[in-house]
Amino acid sequence: MMDINEIRELLPHRYPFLLVDRVTALDLEEKRICAYKNVTVNEPFFNGHFPGHPIMPGVLIIEAMAQAAGLLGFSMMDAKAAADTLYYFVGSDNLRFRAPVTPGDQLLLEARFLSAKRGIWKFECQASVDGKTVCSAQIIVAEQKK
Repeated sequence: MMDINEIRELLPHRYPFLLVDRVTALDLEEKRICAYKNVTVNEPFFNGHFPGHPIMPGVLIIEAMAQAAGLLGFSMMDAKAAADTLYYFVGSDNLRFRAPVTPGDQLLLEARFLSAKRGIWKFECQASVDGKTVCSAQIIVAEQKK
């Protein structure tokens, strides 16, 4: 388990772009993580996406999955975000959206480490609400010195 304070120690993201509220499971032997994001109507993006029919933007669901994967990666390295290094989201494979995410949903984020080679990390990620997958993708990040 990781609370928001521990998450903030590992990830460089801050409001309004920190999209993981809590880690509920972290298995370094299996190289897996489970976390969640509570989606509330107070999120600033709901004002314009879409008025009268609020839906969480898909790119933010992907970003939430990438942040969960980042927490897994930092935990695997037993490291925090370094002042001189960033991990950029550089791509995704097999990306699929299956259902909209709306205010009141709890977005369950799961990531599993696939590979790391020459500063390129790959994770298999999934986001679900109430047991139904809403998004899945392989997330690719790259290490970059500032």
